[in-house]
Amino acid sequence: MFNFFIEKPATQDKKYQITDKDYNHIKNVLRMRIGDKLYVSSNGKSDLCEICEFNENCAVVKIIEENALDSSLPINITLFQGLPKSDKLELIIQKAVELGVDAIVPVEMKNCVVKIEEKKKENKRERWQSICESAAKQSKRNFIPKVFAPLSFKRVLEQVKNLDMLIVPYENEKGMVGTKNALSMIKKGMNVGVFVGPEGGFDSEEIALLTGENVKLISLGKRILRTETASITALSALMLHAEMNVL
Repeated sequence: MFNFFIEKPATQDKKYQITDKDYNHIKNVLRMRIGDKLYVSSNGKSDLCEICEFNENCAVVKIIEENALDSSLPINITLFQGLPKSDKLELIIQKAVELGVDAIVPVEMKNCVVKIEEKKKENKRERWQSICESAAKQSKRNFIPKVFAPLSFKRVLEQVKNLDMLIVPYENEKGMVGTKNALSMIKKGMNVGVFVGPEGGFDSEEIALLTGENVKLISLGKRILRTETASITALSALMLHAEMNVL
């Protein structure tokens, strides 16, 4: 069943108005009809709705079951991703949204191969946000996660101080005991960050700066993973732990 996001809340008679590109998609691409059902996500909740009317510029749908779909995790996850090549970041964004992240922050780091000009950052962010929205619809998220324009490593260091925990997969970290211990410390409602390096990995100076009680260096196994594989692996482990063990 299709899922659509709108900003305006439902009216008092429990109806939504779907306009613009989503209206065109419903009416002219999907060719949906009155009586067809879909999900509408607004303000962090998803309601099961039924199309009751087509106007000239909008589809009117009525709620038939409130909070019918809840795909949220019991924790909030931010992915800090060392800036990889563009096509890799697009894949990472898509999979990260499917796995339940709430925000994605591309990070400019010492070993990044790609450098994005300041004047091009906003255009890149808009492209990434569009990919994020498509992934949120496909995976039936309750809201569209936010993708930020690339930030410097220095600025990210300030942001991570506000997290309850920052998980850092690091190739020089040995053994899985630290990984298991870090996951076991996660509790419901915590704000957890996952920080993955770019193609060239973390510089030793960057690792030295990632200090504090809330920073946990972990291993993802004995093999050296590509940055996109490391991101997906770390987020998958975190998602599964949250789904099964965080109550």
